[in-house]
Amino acid sequence: MSDDQNVTKKELSPAAQRALAEAAERRATFEAKERDLEEARAQEKGGPKKKEPVRYGDWERDGRAFDF
Repeated sequence: MSDDQNVTKKELSPAAQRALAEAAERRATFEAKERDLEEARAQEKGGPKKKEPVRYGDWERDGRAFDF
């Protein structure tokens, strides 16, 4: 069992703080793109209900891959 009062937090270096800020920015950009993509998928008629079935640059469904 640990005592929370005795635990000290180590200060992050400026480089680590910048890296965390950049990661948060990239994550926010990725999430915004995903939201836009989900909105576009919602408008698509007859398209896939889940994420696009892309793996290794090819389309794949039920184990069959095809490229066009």
